[in-house]
Amino acid sequence: MSYVEVPGAQVPIRMWTDPATVEDVAMQQLRNVATLPWIKGLAVMPDVHFGKGATVGSVIAMKDAVCPAAVGVDIGCGMSAVRTSLTANDLPGDLSRLRSKIEQAIPVGAGMHRDPVDPGRLYGFPTGSWASLWEGFDYIADAVKFRHERARKQIGTLGSGNHFIEFCLDESGSVWLMLHSGSRNIGKELADHHIGVARSLPHNQNLVDRDLAVFIAQTPQMAAYRNDLFWAQEYAKYNRAIMMSLFKEVVRREFRKAKVSFDQEISCHHNYVAEERYDGMDLLVTRKGAIRAGSGDYGIIPGSMGTGSYIVRGLGNEASFNSASHGAGRKMSRNAAKKRFSTHDLEAQTRGVECRKDSGVVDEIPGAYKSIEQVIDQQTDLVEVVAKLKQVICVKG
Repeated sequence: MSYVEVPGAQVPIRMWTDPATVEDVAMQQLRNVATLPWIKGLAVMPDVHFGKGATVGSVIAMKDAVCPAAVGVDIGCGMSAVRTSLTANDLPGDLSRLRSKIEQAIPVGAGMHRDPVDPGRLYGFPTGSWASLWEGFDYIADAVKFRHERARKQIGTLGSGNHFIEFCLDESGSVWLMLHSGSRNIGKELADHHIGVARSLPHNQNLVDRDLAVFIAQTPQMAAYRNDLFWAQEYAKYNRAIMMSLFKEVVRREFRKAKVSFDQEISCHHNYVAEERYDGMDLLVTRKGAIRAGSGDYGIIPGSMGTGSYIVRGLGNEASFNSASHGAGRKMSRNAAKKRFSTHDLEAQTRGVECRKDSGVVDEIPGAYKSIEQVIDQQTDLVEVVAKLKQVICVKG
């Protein structure tokens, strides 16, 4: 489908979904965003749903301003995936051992590594600017400096909520490794700190929603946020890269006889800010629950823990600011899911997947999410499907 345009105060709201299907509180958030004086465009993805300040599933383009709540508190959250040389025929009938080995190698939930991971010992790890990442820590907000050791030990860990590690098959039977995580606690603390600073600034006092408080270019507060934002995005990228290297090591050990090889990894943020140019203007584009889908860009759009996921290639649609959805998107809150569904429902909806099936993850049940197939169908002018994946193992925190 193409987009539907809904009138907004400063800019029209371009929606890649039927506005009538969007919850009232989310529509109000979109209208609120469209009132911001600095906004130059607003694109809404098919997985849109209510969030803090700004909806999840929105792309906000602003001139000389950025809203930290519109990035989200998990700065740099995103996805990584890689196709392996393994096929379905290489897999054992019982996948519980493999799931256990993954959970032993990669801490989940609030867990962290006992000692910081040494990237130099990891298989295929792109060391790149690893040293500068930690040199940059000296320049982030003083309010989080005391978290240095924790940040070191949490890099290369999963977290909880909708974060996951999956062992998947595509339609040809090839095995893929896929994971979803972000900047962990250090990213959240940086986000909370800067959201608090933004809310206190004089120019934000008369906004329709104080959660939409922004930083303005050429101010010390903006400079400080940009520094910490881009640092946290880099931390999130390395967090996923370390996990993927650890994941690969598990697979290489468990399938030693197969001499596993790996294709080039696909990786994308979906809670982040990028400097991009549209209509002759240099803009700050915030994607909160959205991926970049420029022409030829590879991306990952996951479903829930019992449904399919998609590897996609961007079509470069500037009406969406070269963006696409980041996943299926929730259709009910976590609390609503816990009230509606039981562990029996979870077992039924994740049949055939080696995963947790206890009360601690009922809020992640597939029934709490929108149809991933419908979400993909609503953005055929944004991305083309490269591969459809179905998980056989799903690790949750």
